[in-house]
Amino acid sequence: MGPKLYHMGFRCNTISRNTLANANEKRPWNIYADFAQSLISQAVELYRDEDLGIDLKNTVYALDASTIDLCMSLFPWAKFRKTKSAVKLHTLLNLQGSIPEFIHISDGKMHDVNVLDVLDICPGAIYVMDRGYLDFERLYTLHQTGGFFVIRSKTNTQYKRIYSHPIDKSTGLQCDQTIRLTGVDTVTTYPEFLRRVRIYDQEQQKRLVFLTNLFHPSAETIAKLYKMRWQVELFFKWIKQHLRILSFFGTSENAVKMQIWIAVSVYVLVAIIKKRLYLEQSLYTILQILSVTIFDKTPILELFEQPENICQKHENSNQLLLFDL
Repeated sequence: MGPKLYHMGFRCNTISRNTLANANEKRPWNIYADFAQSLISQAVELYRDEDLGIDLKNTVYALDASTIDLCMSLFPWAKFRKTKSAVKLHTLLNLQGSIPEFIHISDGKMHDVNVLDVLDICPGAIYVMDRGYLDFERLYTLHQTGGFFVIRSKTNTQYKRIYSHPIDKSTGLQCDQTIRLTGVDTVTTYPEFLRRVRIYDQEQQKRLVFLTNLFHPSAETIAKLYKMRWQVELFFKWIKQHLRILSFFGTSENAVKMQIWIAVSVYVLVAIIKKRLYLEQSLYTILQILSVTIFDKTPILELFEQPENICQKHENSNQLLLFDL
């Protein structure tokens, strides 16, 4: 038996899983990727003036990747490890509106840092990354292209302190330094000065060290920029939990990419609706309300006047599921 489709409380005939798999096999995923990119362009414009809470006019991006585990026997084309398959979702999130401006889908073997080779750097933009992207040769290419970066340092990074800047230790800052790399390879792969900022994070109860080619903002701003990187983690969590891309209808590469791009399109559509209708609810709440009222004749703005009533009414209903497996 295949999955059963529900629409507004009405159970339709059973749809064969093979029917969905065959459809996903034949329709090229590029169509859905192009559609998503069109929506992304609209969303970026809508959120262009979004206040990030920092005194910077630069566009700020968070770059990260998330691995989606797959069954080796069903997805042999996405071999990750000896007994495991996976695809990796490399995402560049524009923090103004949390819009995924760039997405690259690879097999699980592609290292996170390699996505910098296929990423078009926007001069003047700030790229916030975790230490998995710490490759000084690639970072220097980003620097020469006119981009800025804030990245978490590794403990074995070799450097020489050139100058120490004054800091306010009451903010948790421990040092703000201008440094030069001294490693055997890094001394030539990144020959210019870098800024090193160390802070004690009270929430995580540990010291964090950041490297950046931004010298004008305050050290507190550098720390805030890195903290904002967690928005991309929330994006991955949101899209996996609420758009159900962990269960695929089709085992081909085309089917997997198609379903991921459809999920991204839904996410961006909700972001567009939120902005255009001036909604205060979270993206998940908006999606939840729309999923249970999609055929309702109630004016859309009225749906969001008392969203808690709608959510409570349907929180135990199978209408929240597109497919009941």
